[in-house]
Amino acid sequence: MSDEKPTRRDILRPLHLLGIALGCGVFAMVVTLVSTGAFTARVNTAIANGTYEGLTPVALGLVVGGGAFIVTLLILAMLILAVDPADVTKTVDRPVLYDPESEDEGPASS
Repeated sequence: MSDEKPTRRDILRPLHLLGIALGCGVFAMVVTLVSTGAFTARVNTAIANGTYEGLTPVALGLVVGGGAFIVTLLILAMLILAVDPADVTKTVDRPVLYDPESEDEGPASS
């Protein structure tokens, strides 16, 4: 492991958060396309003949993927608001949700 400890600012970069949200949106779109049968010959011939009723699987996949992208981005933004601005420049050298250890207690005393 490297000796450099990242700060919270390094961990919570906006481009990384957009990438996470984009990945969730693409995953939701692919799952929707597979589950609606967008890659089957029966669905594709029904769309080509004009007999397919309702929203096409590709359009439904885009709607679901876009919704998942927006919801994920909103949730991540709300979670970032929970971070104290004073803690942004501190280095992260232990898990975030652990209780703080006092100086006289060692790691073995539980």
